[in-house]
Formats: sequence, C-alpha cells, structure tokens
Amino acid sequence: MRVEYLIPLAAYLSGSIPFGYILVRLTEGADIRSVGSGNIGATNVYRKNRLAGILTLLLDAGKGYFSVLIAIWLGGDANWQAIAAVSAILGHMFTFFLGFKGGKGVATGAGAYLAVSPKAVASTLLVFILVAALTRYISLASILAASSFPLWIYLYREPVEILIWALVGSALIVARHHENIRRLLAGRENKFAPGGRT
Repeated sequence: MRVEYLIPLAAYLSGSIPFGYILVRLTEGADIRSVGSGNIGATNVYRKNRLAGILTLLLDAGKGYFSVLIAIWLGGDANWQAIAAVSAILGHMFTFFLGFKGGKGVATGAGAYLAVSPKAVASTLLVFILVAALTRYISLASILAASSFPLWIYLYREPVEILIWALVGSALIVARHHENIRRLLAGRENKFAPGGRT
C-alpha cells in the first residue's frame, strides 16, 4: 500500500481532536455542547471562557496546519496536501471523539489551507475581518470568507487540484452554517457578543 493513502485517515484523526470541548471541561467543568449554540468551536467557547476561546482558535487552526504537515511528511504532493486539508475539516465537523458531532470547521480549515496556500488564506482572512467588523456577524463573516476562498485560490493560480479541494472544503463549511443562514435570512441571527449565539 502506498504511504500516501494513510494521509486522509491521519488528517481526519488530527482534525478530530475536540480542543474546545476539552478546554471547557478543564476550565469550567462544563460540556460546551450544552452552552450557547452548542458548538465546540472557538466563538462559542469564547463566550464561556475568553482565554479558552482564544486557545481553541489557535489549537483548532494548529491541528489543521499539522494535518497538512503530515501529508508533506508522508511525501504527499499538492493534491494530497489539499485532501489532508479537507480531511482535517471533516474530522473537526464529525469528530470521532464526540460521536461524530463537531464544529463548523472555520478555524481548522484556515489553519489547514494556510499550509497549502498562505496568500489565499491571507486574502480570505481580510474578507472575514472586513465583514465581521462591519456587521458583527461572525457567522456571516465565516460564510462569505469561506465562499471567497476558492476565488483567491484561482486568482493566485494555484494548481487545479488545490482549487477542486478548496471548493469542497468551502462548500462543507458553508453547509455547516445552514442554521445560521436561516437565522440571517429571518433576521434572527445574534451579533457577536459574550453570551450570544453563533
């Protein structure tokens, strides 16, 4: 068996580590899934414990980045690295450690794709910051940033394999925001503030 075939599994397991859940358990003795939106991601964790939220953001991004490093260490080319990025996102969304129920993949995706295309991630981050600053909707900023990412991949002339998997990863992240999209359209989405919902 070619060693590259281990990349998706290794990246999925790396992405599956539920740092938000672990940190809230350690700092608050609570289950983050029963708090706020029930999401294990950084935004919901931040509303429970700010330091834990910041650490969750960094660790979730880090596990995404590490997942792509695994692909590189195993000799994976650009295609395998992009597959690792999507596998890490899937791991976060459907974590093995929490009954295949996880987060939305934004920070993990950002970290993973940072290892694949730093310039595209930097441009995507600017979209996120701009939308978040103007609207204070973290969900809207995440949706629009994720949607713009494949465009940046295309504009920066990355290999077509990366573009294809970027489309997959972005579609997964947007799809995981389906409840937020419904609330946004209904005018019921809460803006970012400690104690709110995202």
